[in-house]
Amino acid sequence: MFAVIKTGGKQYVVKPGDRIRVEKLEGKPGDSVEIKDVLLVKQGEEVKVGDPFVSNAMVTAEIVEQGRAPKVIVFKKKPKKGYKRKKGHRQFITTLEIKEIKF
Repeated sequence: MFAVIKTGGKQYVVKPGDRIRVEKLEGKPGDSVEIKDVLLVKQGEEVKVGDPFVSNAMVTAEIVEQGRAPKVIVFKKKPKKGYKRKKGHRQFITTLEIKEIKF
């Protein structure tokens, strides 16, 4: 059994027991999160595809930790002009453990 969910503008293929890192979601470690944007669910040979979402489908997950992703360096340079800019960015992320897929 697996599902395709959408959160933070991205899509993830998840199964019960998986740990995924997504864009920041509100909550503390140990809190339960319900994701209702389910695009596809497959159990055995049965496949349900949403239009755009599967009705009455939901993925339950638990927040494992709140943190930040590794730093991404953004460097701009224009040759022969003396223009250089260096900037770093660390995105806030949430680690989820998938508990259950309901549909």
